Amino acid sequence: MSNPFAEDEGPQPPQILKTAVEVHANLRLLLENRIPLLVRFTERNQRYQTYLIEINREKGWIALDELIPNDGERMMTAGEPFQIEGYYEGVRVAWNNEHAVRLGELDDARCYWTPLPGQIIYHQRRNAYRAQLSGQPIAVELSGKSIKKPLEGKVLDMSATGCKLSFQGDVQHGLQAGRVYEQLSAKLPFGTITTAAELRHVIFDEKLDLTFCGMRFYRISGLTQRQIERFVYQLQREARRDQASDRFS
Repeated sequence: MSNPFAEDEGPQPPQILKTAVEVHANLRLLLENRIPLLVRFTERNQRYQTYLIEINREKGWIALDELIPNDGERMMTAGEPFQIEGYYEGVRVAWNNEHAVRLGELDDARCYWTPLPGQIIYHQRRNAYRAQLSGQPIAVELSGKSIKKPLEGKVLDMSATGCKLSFQGDVQHGLQAGRVYEQLSAKLPFGTITTAAELRHVIFDEKLDLTFCGMRFYRISGLTQRQIERFVYQLQREARRDQASDRFS
């Protein structure tokens, strides 16, 4: 039997997208799916969160929501250069802004108007099929030497190489991107799987009061790997069956 995940060779090299159509299409995904964005000013370590809330392609401007924490507004209005990045479906979309920012309002709320980026970085971080989980939530626990108390949350999606997790509240300050955590345990329908996992990115959504973590399985055992592949393959088959039913219904 062939392995449906054999094509997964890890992250793909980043691409620079420069055409207006490509830039607009990827920004539109961030806008329509309300993807949390991270802002980091070039000369500072503090990271801020915002959202893309408007794209005016004709005038060449985009609008960003207020920064969280709001002390970032001082650097934003002072014209300090910054980088923005967001993650959607395993893809990192990022761009730099070195232009002046215009403070404004949109729907009676404060916003920042910045020039539409001339190019964006498009980085496909994985190419394994990632199954979205629906129905009964799958409980997960993340623990390790650097975590004082195990974090209990939910699995949002899973592939042969990693998964996306959510935790109630803001737990991002106790986590560090790039660090390997010794124990990630998920209660799959056929039993609990446990493996070490590397934290690829973490972001807190203040409005949802949830922390989202992208994890990559680390030095996973053969048995656990097969269990995960079996589970994801089963979800993939169910998703294809549902899509086929929708086409003929």
